[in-house]
Amino acid sequence: MARQYHYLKTETEYFQAIEEGKKKFELRKNDRNFKEYDMIYLFETVNGIKTGRETDGFEIKYILYGGKHGLDKDYCVINW
Repeated sequence: MARQYHYLKTETEYFQAIEEGKKKFELRKNDRNFKEYDMIYLFETVNGIKTGRETDGFEIKYILYGGKHGLDKDYCVINW
């Protein structure tokens, strides 16, 4: 199966934590069929508008799919 590339907007508060290496996960609606080994690229936004800052790509290492552990079935937690 081919690797997919996902380009996602992230608000400043979370973008900064990612840049500092503190945050290595995303809680997202799983509307893109995320899979392990896919790549995600994050773009900083303020009120939904891109600032021009972006991350290098992160390879998805693990996904906790919703429907259990109190997580809605339409959501997932992505770890890189």
